Amino acid sequence: MRKRIMNRNSQHASPVDQNWIDLQQVAIVELTSEDAAHPIEEALIHGFGSGWQAAQAGEQTIRFLFDEPRRLSRIQLLFHEDQRVRTQEFVLRWSADVGRSYREIVRQQYNFSPPEMTREFEDYSVDLAGVTVLELRIVPDISGGDARASVAQLRIA
Repeated sequence: MRKRIMNRNSQHASPVDQNWIDLQQVAIVELTSEDAAHPIEEALIHGFGSGWQAAQAGEQTIRFLFDEPRRLSRIQLLFHEDQRVRTQEFVLRWSADVGRSYREIVRQQYNFSPPEMTREFEDYSVDLAGVTVLELRIVPDISGGDARASVAQLRIA
């Protein structure tokens, strides 16, 4: 996995035959932070580990810079929170010009209310051509609490 920590100010089940992209082979991943016990690789390999978690609280960004422009047809995200009640927001966006401009795919907020509501699974069908950058921004607690962002699973086809 090729990755680098970015400066913070810069800016479930699926078909077995889905052609998931091996992000470790085709992209560099930039992260605003990463807990050493929960690296991004754990979110990229289906069924592996506990997912990615930020090293500190607050808004976080995960950005995939593809080696070659890609066509994307599907994006799956799984978030999990079993400790605290909070409202999380995420924005998923893409660029065709190596990050000079972005187009938003989705912006969404949802509530975690353990023990009843502890998982949020998103499965988007998209038709994006020439993607050079895919970016996920997470605000783990819109009220400004000290929650750390995490992603249990992230898959792209």
